Amino acid sequence: MLESLSLAAGLSWGSGLRLYLTVLLAGVFERLGLVHLPDTLSALSSPWVIGVAAVLTVTEFLADKIPAFDSLWDAVHTFIRIPAGAVLAAGALGHADPALLTVAALAGGTLAGTAHLTKAGTRALINLSPEPVSNVVTSTAEDGFVFGGILLALFVPLLFLVLIVGFLVLAGWVLPRLWRGVQGGFRGMATHMVSRLARSRHE
Repeated sequence: MLESLSLAAGLSWGSGLRLYLTVLLAGVFERLGLVHLPDTLSALSSPWVIGVAAVLTVTEFLADKIPAFDSLWDAVHTFIRIPAGAVLAAGALGHADPALLTVAALAGGTLAGTAHLTKAGTRALINLSPEPVSNVVTSTAEDGFVFGGILLALFVPLLFLVLIVGFLVLAGWVLPRLWRGVQGGFRGMATHMVSRLARSRHE
């Protein structure tokens, strides 16, 4: 059960940050025989799924390094990452009781949503800065973060579950502040643009 919970939490958390990389890693590890996924997730090891996930992983890797475009990418993927996290979390429990699967899907969707909103809010705040370096550094760190997190979820389940609890506590503290920061940043940008337009008309 510990391994199943860690797998469910890892796949849903990873989906909220890097869905395609998460699917790719789970599928490749299963294909190589390093892990054993439940039958309900056996499709992840399909060569077709691995191939598509690999292409989308590269696409997301590049898209996520472009300031502002990454926020658009995140906005679109709000409707993809969260449902995918719910489905993967339920699938990680295999053929369990339907009530338990429902709880797993709800918890997985919530965890994926928390990870996604934390990522999207952080990146939106960083994108308010005119220089592109911080965006690229943060995006690269996220790639490594997800890779390491999935490894822990698959091979060191207890440690990963402890870290997930810490992540949820931190996210609960950070998200309201991120929201206020992003709102303030966009209000500042709007005020700056209005003042520039006003000056240009007077000139």
